[in-house]
Amino acid sequence: MDKLKPKGKIEAYHHPAAGWGALKYVAINLIKERVSGGNYRTLFKQNQPDGFDCPGCAWPDREHASTFEFCENGVKAVAAEATTKRVTPAFFAANTVESLMKQTDYELEQHGRLTDPMVYDALTDRYKPIAWDDAFALIAKHLKALESPDEAAFYTSGRASNEAAFLYQLFVRMYGTNNFPDCSNMCHEATSRGLPTTVGIGKGTVTLEDFEIADTIIIFGQNPATNHPRMLGELREASRRGATIVSVNPLRERGLERFTSPQHPLEMITFGSTKIASTFIQPKLGGDFALIKGVAKRLIELDDEALANGTERVIDLDFIQQHTMGFNAFAEDLRNESWPLLETESGVAREDIEGLARIYANGKRVIATWGMGITQHKHSVQTVHMLSNLLLMRGNIGREGAGLCPVRGHSNVQGNRTVGIEEKPSQAFLDRLGKVFNFEPPREHGLDVVETVEHMIEGEVKVFMGLGGNFAMATPDTLRTFDGLRSCRLTVHITTKLNRSHLVHGENALILPTLGRTEIDVQNGIAQGVSVEDSMSMVHISYGMNKPASPNLMSETAIIAHVAHATLGDDKVDWLAYAGDYAKIRDAIEQTVEGFDQYNERIQHPGGFHLRVASRERDWKTDTGKANFMVHPVQQDTPIARAKAQHGERLMTLMTTRSHDQYNTTIYALDDRYRGVFGQRRVVFINPADIAMLGFKNGDWVDMTTVWDDGVERRADHFRLVEYDIPRGCIGAYYPETNPLVPLKSVGDVCNTPTSKSIPVLLHASSEPLELPAF
Repeated sequence: MDKLKPKGKIEAYHHPAAGWGALKYVAINLIKERVSGGNYRTLFKQNQPDGFDCPGCAWPDREHASTFEFCENGVKAVAAEATTKRVTPAFFAANTVESLMKQTDYELEQHGRLTDPMVYDALTDRYKPIAWDDAFALIAKHLKALESPDEAAFYTSGRASNEAAFLYQLFVRMYGTNNFPDCSNMCHEATSRGLPTTVGIGKGTVTLEDFEIADTIIIFGQNPATNHPRMLGELREASRRGATIVSVNPLRERGLERFTSPQHPLEMITFGSTKIASTFIQPKLGGDFALIKGVAKRLIELDDEALANGTERVIDLDFIQQHTMGFNAFAEDLRNESWPLLETESGVAREDIEGLARIYANGKRVIATWGMGITQHKHSVQTVHMLSNLLLMRGNIGREGAGLCPVRGHSNVQGNRTVGIEEKPSQAFLDRLGKVFNFEPPREHGLDVVETVEHMIEGEVKVFMGLGGNFAMATPDTLRTFDGLRSCRLTVHITTKLNRSHLVHGENALILPTLGRTEIDVQNGIAQGVSVEDSMSMVHISYGMNKPASPNLMSETAIIAHVAHATLGDDKVDWLAYAGDYAKIRDAIEQTVEGFDQYNERIQHPGGFHLRVASRERDWKTDTGKANFMVHPVQQDTPIARAKAQHGERLMTLMTTRSHDQYNTTIYALDDRYRGVFGQRRVVFINPADIAMLGFKNGDWVDMTTVWDDGVERRADHFRLVEYDIPRGCIGAYYPETNPLVPLKSVGDVCNTPTSKSIPVLLHASSEPLELPAF
């Protein structure tokens, strides 16, 4: 797979989202992955009560699902698992790690499914086969040799099931550490840390049924057409019944303009479509806090006017008095806030802020959804607080058809956190875990993702184990992350397909191939189901349908159980019994985690069951016993502001983003058709006026360097400028290619999430390359 001179094209996409274009790309992916005809039937069981949960996004399923309850990107995820392409021991014998490192992430993805456990051989720079028991013994040897359990870190991807995640955290805590870096640390951690302060729990308060009666839906920093395509079905129905939908995003995304539903034949046959958003607000990167505060300020102004005129109040005074604390201080702070400051810091004109305030004030049932456009900034927790404040002002939490809706990315990232994948566990959870399993769990907080990388670099984390994911490419400061992983004594990856993390390895390294969620998992002669929790706290069971890619695969749950058995023995826990019957793990979860009463019984109900979210019922689990308004000033002393003071208007603020043909770090293809990009990934979306100001032309090639104060050079070379509708001073580019530009120390306050949506960079002229970098 040669990296020749790029042949991609930039061509505006004028069609609605989904529709015939989606069906075309579904067919292309099934053919490209060489999915056997017999496995096509799998699609009709995707997100069905008697089938499997999509291994892609965390958007919830309908209890009474239609026949076609899958989307284009869900098909890509399924096709990637159901591919007939294989990575066998012969493949590794023919390829050194050094040679594989020269391949792009897309090329690595295209090799197919891993078939056998492999161990790194330093003498040949190749992976070679290893027996499963020998692999477990090697892991146990390294873990037992550490001076402290805190010298190991255990990463978790959001695709892991509740059963695997619970067993994983039990094993690791019995081993003696809370070092649980996970994908939440890099995405919605601001939500998980911000909402408990305001409403008492770090989860959303809505269900799909609320979308059916909401009259206003405001979408902050989220691109559903690519990241949660099935959400467009809910938005379509809302739009058609007259609900107001607003997009708040620096990029005007095609999928929120018009949508053609493949599930509605008449719309397909007539080439019709449905308008989704009626209003588009485009704040500058990092401007959401000031924008939301501006909307809240305007509400207070309108309410003060109503009070003076004796007309109906704009705020929900009864709700505020009965259910909240801190409103008076919050309102006074809003009255004293400067409109010019709010306009400047949001990048949105006052008239547009006031227009959004009118939309919000007119709504009787308002849902606010958000994605990583809100959570990957320095002041992301404060922004989550302000968004919560906004909904509290009009009683839009704990009301039917209204509420907070953080839309998680990976399919079970929320479930992982619920069952214990948490580097900062509550003492109550540890108490229950220790009581159920008769041991004393470690009490000190563990390491998150950024801290894990820092400790690896310093030589303080010596063993790294990854339950899924692509840690090397998902993390910030790519080259420093590489240094950290390579300093480890042992790196272990439980995975379905080859990725770069397996090539950036420790002194010793293992690749342990596992079953995918689409595959039949038989233990002791009985097909096992696994459960997941979606973005709206629905827990449902998932059964694989396809024959395993190789007879030498083990399930994630079984791998974890065998590692635990080899490391800790079975004095306190019969690990292998859990591996043989996942219902026993669910029984243990029921004993340990609140809300899982009659877990095995309720999971059999079509669609599963809803985990209670106290704030949905206006039961506030905060220190005050009420929902709390939080007061925060507009922060002006930021890394972006300091860099701009030094470099002026030439300083650009970079946001990393996905293309339509990727999911997290997995690259399925090289197109991003909704944004008009085809056959390439090294592009920079930039305002045409900024191209002219910088002295470039549309289509020029540039290098990017980060402006930071630690003396480390961070650069990403050879990117093609693409004119785009994005605010001045802001640019966008795909990750993981631009992750090397994100400093490890550039993190959100409180949450420690990498600020991947607000990186200060400079653009420099670059020659058009004959060969593009691998990453």
